[in-house]
Amino acid sequence: MTPETSTASPAASPAAAPPARSRPEPRHAALLDTLQHEVAVFARRAEQTRLGGLGPARETMDRAAYLLLSRLAEEGPAGVKALACGMGIDSSTVTRQVAPLVAAGLVRRAADPADGRAVVLQLSPLGSERLAEVRDSRRRLISELTEGWTPEERADFCALLTRFNGAITRLQSGGPDARGASEPVSPAPG
Repeated sequence: MTPETSTASPAASPAAAPPARSRPEPRHAALLDTLQHEVAVFARRAEQTRLGGLGPARETMDRAAYLLLSRLAEEGPAGVKALACGMGIDSSTVTRQVAPLVAAGLVRRAADPADGRAVVLQLSPLGSERLAEVRDSRRRLISELTEGWTPEERADFCALLTRFNGAITRLQSGGPDARGASEPVSPAPG
């Protein structure tokens, strides 16, 4: 039987099987152990300190609010489903997270220009102002944390962290093999 006339199901075909994830070579194990440990320490410290910035805006905006406002600032008005999809979270989570932002006047609901029956969320002028304050505070914190770094080291770290976050996103979404190269991503404005 030739490959073209095979009656085997595609799932049984070795070509259709996902690539097997091999164990790292022993010579890489120590480096990977150190890397996973440092990622764990980073996650713990980021949560403990909230890496909220410096100055008066420090810790005045939680991570969820910051990410939602940033997305609206970068991409413009969007519906709940589009925000959820773009952020890799559930629509009900976006709805829950955006409610206090609307109540605080940082986000407003508006009719979708393409479909007047639908609602989009958009950054309010107050939301833009608060986001700028928090970005400035966080920018100063990152500047302080990387004070002894060269511009090239900061750029390298940014590129590698962006690539790492892309791999996590692909793994969580069940997308293409997370071992592949990440699409280049521009750093967030500000």
